[in-house]
Amino acid sequence: MNFRRGNRREEPEINLIPLIDVVLVIIIFLMLTTTFTKTSGLEINLPMAESESGQTVNNEIVVAVTASGDVIVNSQPVADKGIDAIAAALGKAIPAGQQDPVVVINADAKAAHQSVVDVMQAAQRAGLGHITFATQSPSR
Repeated sequence: MNFRRGNRREEPEINLIPLIDVVLVIIIFLMLTTTFTKTSGLEINLPMAESESGQTVNNEIVVAVTASGDVIVNSQPVADKGIDAIAAALGKAIPAGQQDPVVVINADAKAAHQSVVDVMQAAQRAGLGHITFATQSPSR
């Protein structure tokens, strides 16, 4: 027996418009509260300071930088701390007949960073492209 002759059963519907409104509000909220920062940096792979055997190179120029910023090229102190004076001393220290010598920088641990950068710039001005740093092996 069907007592509901005129009433048809309504099919349930999901109204998507309120759902879309809520999703758009959430997206707008996330866009406004998110901070966009651009970080810049350098990826540097630092070399290890340990070495099994010391290498001796005949065509090397040894540059020492003291804690006070004084520069010594092949055991000869440089009178001026300027880049031009260091470049001139490096130019004089190039071994005769040697091409492309290696500049070995021995910098004191408490030496100013600017002093080491000045030595590197002076080596560049003197036409010396191979630069290396002397390190101390950790005590075991």
